[in-house]
Amino acid sequence: MTYFELFEIPLQLKVDKTGLPLKYFELSRKYHPDFFTNASAEEQAEALEKSALLNKAFRTFQNPDETIKYVLQLKGLLEEEEKYELPPAFLMEVLTINEAMMDAEDETVKGKLKLAIDKIQLEIYEPVQKMVEHYQEGITTEKELLQVKEYYYKKKYIDRIRQQLTV
Repeated sequence: MTYFELFEIPLQLKVDKTGLPLKYFELSRKYHPDFFTNASAEEQAEALEKSALLNKAFRTFQNPDETIKYVLQLKGLLEEEEKYELPPAFLMEVLTINEAMMDAEDETVKGKLKLAIDKIQLEIYEPVQKMVEHYQEGITTEKELLQVKEYYYKKKYIDRIRQQLTV
């Protein structure tokens, strides 16, 4: 059972979070192991499994990057610990920012670097925005999903740089 099947929502790259907590609490009550104390061992095991799956699904849906990762894994397009090769032009761009970060001591320079990182993030999201926000199972192609995969890895790289900048 996928996280989407459990929550009874269509497969998507960007989950609408408005009704998510309500559905989570509804399913939590339905599958909470405490309600299965008098059930058979098999039913107790199933409730425990679904309860754990529910918690993992809810955490995944709360994080847009984790949701993208999960869908790409479901589609067999992303593997755990995969060594993904980013385009050299992108790597050069972030290398320049990395070098500037090492020399940045005052807040003005750090502010400019944050703006540069924000600009890059917008640039990498723009080509996949429609696919992420309006994914349709059976219509979105594998080629488009591979573009989303590249975005996912670029975004991870940008997030690491952003994290270093705030430390």
